[in-house]
Order: sequence, then C-alpha cells, then structure tokens
Amino acid sequence: MSEKTIPYKIYLEENEMPKQWYNVRADMKNKPAPLMNPATHKPMTIEELSQVFCTELAAQELDDTTPYIDIPQEISDFYKMYRPSPLVRAYCLEKALGTPAKIYYKFEGNNTSGSHKLNSAIAQAYYAKKQGLKGVTTETGAGQWGTALSMACAYLGLDCDVYMVKCSYEQKPFRREVMRTYGANVTPSPSNKTAVGRKILEEFPGTTGSLGCAISEAVEAATTREGYRYVLGSVLSQVLLHQSVIGLETMTACDKYGINPDIIIGCAGGGSNLGGLISPFMGRKLRGEADYKFIAVEPASCPSLTRGKYAYDFCDTGMVCPLQKMYTLGSGFIPSANHAGGLRYHGMSGVVSQLYDDGLIDAVSVEQTSVFAAAQKFARIEGILPAPESSHAIKVAIDEAMKCKETDEEKTIVFGLTGTGYFDMVAYQKFNDGEMSDYIPTDEEIAKSLAKLPKIN
Repeated sequence: MSEKTIPYKIYLEENEMPKQWYNVRADMKNKPAPLMNPATHKPMTIEELSQVFCTELAAQELDDTTPYIDIPQEISDFYKMYRPSPLVRAYCLEKALGTPAKIYYKFEGNNTSGSHKLNSAIAQAYYAKKQGLKGVTTETGAGQWGTALSMACAYLGLDCDVYMVKCSYEQKPFRREVMRTYGANVTPSPSNKTAVGRKILEEFPGTTGSLGCAISEAVEAATTREGYRYVLGSVLSQVLLHQSVIGLETMTACDKYGINPDIIIGCAGGGSNLGGLISPFMGRKLRGEADYKFIAVEPASCPSLTRGKYAYDFCDTGMVCPLQKMYTLGSGFIPSANHAGGLRYHGMSGVVSQLYDDGLIDAVSVEQTSVFAAAQKFARIEGILPAPESSHAIKVAIDEAMKCKETDEEKTIVFGLTGTGYFDMVAYQKFNDGEMSDYIPTDEEIAKSLAKLPKIN
C-alpha cells in the first residue's frame, strides 16, 4: 500500500478489536521472578494473593504460560465505548521537524478518564463485581488511574476508595473532583486514616507522599474490611495483560497498512502503558518473527531502570505488600515534590524489568523541563495537549526523529500517547511562567534508599 493511502488517523473496525489479551510472559525465555511472601521468602500462592486481590486477578498474576486469555464479553462491550483507539500519523510534526522519519502515535486519551488506565480499570472492577465484592481500594499518583477506576466502579455499582499522593491531591484539585463526581472517596496520602499512614507520617513528617505510601494505605484499607479487595493501576503482570489491547490494536493497524515500526517508545513509571504497547511486538521479537528497538522513557527524578538496582524489594513504602524482583530505587524512595507528572513509582514492572535486564529494551531518563518543552511543541503542532507522562515519550520520539534527520535515515517511529493533560494545567503554568525546575537525585540519596533493600537468600 502506498504512503499516500495512509490516513492521518487509522481507525480499526469494531470487529478488528482484540478478543483476547496477550500475555508476553508465555513467550519469555527468562520468566519474571515470582512474587515473594515477605514473611516466608517463598513464592506467593494463589490463596495468599487472593487475600489482597480478586481471585481471578490473582490467577492472571501467576499465569506465565498461557499466551492468550479471553476478554469477557461484558468488558468487550465496555471497551466498545471508546475502542478501537486511533493510530495517528504525525504528518504535521514530521514536517515541522524536517525529518525523513515517519512518526505515529497510539492515542489513548479519547475516553472520559483521559488515559489508557481505563483498559485495566474496567477489567479489575469487573472481576471484583463478579466475585460479589462490595468495593475496591487503590492508590493514584497523578490521578489518571484513580479517575479511570472511579469511572469503572460507578459503571458497575462498586464502592471505590482512592488514596491519592498528597502533592498531586493538592496540585490537581480538578482531577480529584472528577473522581468524587464518579462517587469515589479520595484521601490524600499519607493520611491518619490507616495505621501505616500514621507510621509513615511519624517517620517522614511533612512528606508530600509517594505511590509507595499510597499503596500501603490502600492495601491496609482493603485487607481490614470485609468485602473489599485492592486493585493496582500499573506494575503488576495482570495490568500489563489488560493493557495489551493497546499493542494488539497498534499491531493490527500497522499490519493493515503495511507499517513496519523500527522504534517503539513508551513512557515508563510502573510499566503499564509501556508494557501494553510493546508486548505483542515483543512477542514477535521473542519468537524470531521480527525485530524492533524498544525505548522506555522515565523521569530523571525517579529513574528506576537507569539508576536503580535489580533486586527483590517491597512494592510499597509501608512494607506490607509482596516482594517483587524489579529495578528499584528502594521502597522508601520519595520523588521530589517539584516532579510535576506521574511516573512517581520507586520500582518497575517485573515483566519490564526482566526484559530490560535481558537487553531487550533500552531505557533513558529525561528532565522535566525538556519534557514540557516537547509537550508544548507537540501541542502547538499536532493540536493535542498531552499528559506530562506521555510527554516523556514525545520528547524521545522527537530526539529519535532528529537523529534520523542528521543521518538521513527513514525510520518509522511509534510511540504511546497515553492521555491528555487538561487536568495538569498547574504544571503547564509553572513551565510557562519559568518556575519549573529540574531535580535529579544524587547517588548518595539513591544509595541510602537502596541500603534498606530486604535481604533475600
């Protein structure tokens, strides 16, 4: 098919939507290390995980052999409200950059929650409802996950308690109010509502919080009440499984129009959107069917892949969750309060971490002023105000396109535009007013945090 026939926006037909999620672990030669019970240092069983997660989700978490898992019809019907999402050719950006590269982005902001998070939120809420639960608890950083989960719970008639990282709770009141409009109870974390929250406040007085803190509170809130379970918006293998709809649709669109990506880029905090976008393409690479360059882009203020250690660590600051082997900065690491976006998690998905350790993924860290400069450029040229998280991928996509200009290479670049930034205007205001600064943790700060890693034999 000639280049002239490729439209600006590639929409799949409804019957081309994925009917199954893809589990990349099935094709991985080196499987992610198992979640570990912090008390026994033995792999978590489904019975143990089911005390925290819905039983079906616990089963998905432990399944590293089944390549495809059917999407229940009720979830497929919900997906149809906003899926398939478009794969967009960034013709205007290409022209403005003067690059021979072809740039595409998978746009996940075309739903009410404003981000890709809804793909897993509806799945996790569905399994909670199917199990007969009263409600769920969760954490949220920048607010996209909390917004998506509150929407999914409202749709299914579930209670939803959200512990929101305190600095985001204060900086993003409109995101908070969207959650409340959907019926969620939103608490700034750390708080005095939980024992672990009080302990964190005592140890770190005046802290602005972190995802690790909020996770600890949400887990306690779920496990101390009958009829509740905890759900997580990133990091876990089950979340990457649900988010594979992003990559599956992208792959179908590329195959349909003869697009062959050379480079696939995603922002990386806990790994949900990156893993979802790259998983089906990674499967092809693992099976020897094709080759791609994958780039994970993380903030310089929370650089788990590029400066962290690959080791077992707690998934939360309060040390109540299972241990996961991942690239981590230490569960006690709290990103600087001047970090304006999400991507605030101290560790990286076990799946992404294993793929990175195997040399199958590259990783770079970028400073937030350069990220917002790229976001502004993209908004002015392509007409979409991107979320700060997505803008990390935009920054590196532009960098890769400019390398193509320097070398006169006609590479095809695909990146994930995970959501919109219309609830992030405080951050954009700081950037526009010249008040945004970059913070990079010192080696000493990271070493101090890593020194507290649990000792696993």
